[in-house]
Amino acid sequence: MSAATTRSRTPDRLCAEAVDLARTAAEEAAAPGVVGEHEGMVSEGDRVVTHYFACKEMGYRGWRWAVTVARASRAKIVTVDEALLLPGPDALLAPEWVPWSERLRPGDMGPGDLLPTDAEDLRLEPGWTGEDEPPPNSAVSHEMADLVEAEDAEVTAGPPAELSTVPARGTISAVAEELGLRRTRVLSRYGLHVAADRWEDGYGPKTAMAQAAPASCVSCGFLARIGGSLGQAFGVCANEFSPADGHVVSLAYGCGGHSEAAVMPKPPRVAPPVIDETRVDPFPLRPAADSGSVPVAEDVASAELGHS
Repeated sequence: MSAATTRSRTPDRLCAEAVDLARTAAEEAAAPGVVGEHEGMVSEGDRVVTHYFACKEMGYRGWRWAVTVARASRAKIVTVDEALLLPGPDALLAPEWVPWSERLRPGDMGPGDLLPTDAEDLRLEPGWTGEDEPPPNSAVSHEMADLVEAEDAEVTAGPPAELSTVPARGTISAVAEELGLRRTRVLSRYGLHVAADRWEDGYGPKTAMAQAAPASCVSCGFLARIGGSLGQAFGVCANEFSPADGHVVSLAYGCGGHSEAAVMPKPPRVAPPVIDETRVDPFPLRPAADSGSVPVAEDVASAELGHS
């Protein structure tokens, strides 16, 4: 640690008394009439003091003019180091800058807004094309895997007391268990129609968002399919920037966050400069000998007439 940092932070007397000098420096750096009263001083080190003045300029509430003065060792003259405008403890500051690609938040998209999708968006991947599907008789096909699993099935471990109790034969529970539903009651046709109407009212093709959308959800990569009969007309939106994120949407619904509606364009390539400032073009101080209308060889007749 240097000796300067170990010394006392008591303000230098001459630097502390140089309030008028600091005010003059602040008024020279600022516009006329915006430097207010003196708001104190802070010792920055040996013979270095910063004076603070209130800022009366509109739009800079809580800011202060800071003027740092110093004095050389064994000198009696105080000089100004710098003068600048700094925010105070209660200063009004601008919000933190956010890149334009991160400014959009869930719920900000409205009808008619279009959100470009990056071609390499990590949330999307190529759909199924059938090229990677193994042949039916392949060892890695789904049919062969199911067959191997059935042949290698083992007896369920555990005593019979721990196994699930089979419902009484002939009851509704037994029928539901046999069909694989495991539910006593399911949605009726009326219940399905009521749910479908309610979902279409919220996220259907007649909404303002869907009317202004460039494409429908049936071709969007952010659509998560659902099973059952309702899956033929509805799905779940998985786009965090869409207003329907996490909701059941109609396949005819759409928004500006469609995965294939627009692809984010690549940044434009800068054209080469018209003037190359890195190259030096030589310019002769005198014109070339054969650049004029007078021949280089001296003509005796012309010399007598005064031509050169």
